Amino acid sequence: MKPIISLSPHVHGGDSVQKNMYGVCIALVPALIASLWFFGLGAAIVLTTSVVSCVFFEWAISKFILGRNACTILDGSAILTGLLLGFNLPSNLPIWIIVIGALFAIGVGKMTFGGLGQNPFNPALVGRVFLLISFPVQMTTWPEVNQPLAYTDATTAATPLSIMQEAITSGDPTVLSKLPSFMDMFHGVTGGSLGEVSELCLLVGCLFMLWRKIITWHIPVSILGTVALFAAVLHACNPVYAMPTQVLCSGGLVLGACFMATDYVTSPMTAKGQIIYGICIGLLTVIIRNWGAYPEGMSFSILIMNAFTPLINTYCKPQRFGEEVKK
Repeated sequence: MKPIISLSPHVHGGDSVQKNMYGVCIALVPALIASLWFFGLGAAIVLTTSVVSCVFFEWAISKFILGRNACTILDGSAILTGLLLGFNLPSNLPIWIIVIGALFAIGVGKMTFGGLGQNPFNPALVGRVFLLISFPVQMTTWPEVNQPLAYTDATTAATPLSIMQEAITSGDPTVLSKLPSFMDMFHGVTGGSLGEVSELCLLVGCLFMLWRKIITWHIPVSILGTVALFAAVLHACNPVYAMPTQVLCSGGLVLGACFMATDYVTSPMTAKGQIIYGICIGLLTVIIRNWGAYPEGMSFSILIMNAFTPLINTYCKPQRFGEEVKK
C-alpha cells in the first residue's frame, strides 16, 4: 500500500497530557471505591492527604524554587501521583509520614529532573520505596479489612504475601492453607495496601484504559503472563510456592502492571521494547518476592526497569522511513 503524505494542516488525534492523566484517574475510581468500602476512614485520610500533599508540593516547588509562572498542577499528573502513592500505602499510616512520602515523590522523583516528561523513575514508586526503607515497621503493618471507622487503632493481620514468604522460609507447604480463597483475593477481602484490595476493580480500570487507548496491552499482559508462567513452574517443582492464581491476586501486582509500569515517561516507546520491559519486570518481581528480603517486589522491579528504559529504547528503535537496511 502506497502511503499518502500531504502538507499541513494535519488532523489532530485529540490526545493531550491532561486528557490522558485524568483518564487514568477515572480508571482508578473503581479501585478507589473498593478501598473506601473495605478500609473506610483510613483509606479516605490516606488518599486525601496524599493527593493534597502532592498537588501542594508541585505548586510550591514550581513557584518558589524553580521560579515558574505557569501552573502545572492542573494537568492531572500531580493528582495521579498522589492517588498512586496513596494506593501503595497501608490505611493506618500516620499523616506526617504520608506528607514526607509525597514530598519525596514530587520533589525528588519528579521536579528534581525538571518536571513531567523528564523524570526517569515513576514518582509514586520513588516515594513508596523511600517510605518503605525509611519507615519499614509502619509501612508493613497491614490493617484487616472491614473496619470502616478505624484508622490508627485498626486491628492488623498477615497479608497473602507474608503468608507465602512464611511458607518458603519454613519449607512447609501447609502454611499456604492460611491463604484466603481465590475469590476473596480477587474481590479484595484481604489485608494489604489500598491498591491491593480488589483485582476485579483494577482490571475494570485497565479495560477502560485499553478501550480509551490510553495504554496498550503489551506491558500488562507481558508482566502478568511472565509472573503466571514463572509461578506455575515453581509450584510444579515445589508445592511450597503458591499457585499462579494466588500469586497473580496477591500484593500490588495488578496495580503495578496496569497503572504504574505503563507510565508514558518511564516505559519504552515501541511494542517490542514494552514486551521486553514487561517480561523483565515479571521475572524480577517473582525473584524478589520468593528470595528477597521484602515480600513485595513489584515496586523495586519497576524502578529497576525504569533505569533500563533508555537502553531498551536505543536497541528497539523502529526502522526510519526510507532507510536502507545494511547488510
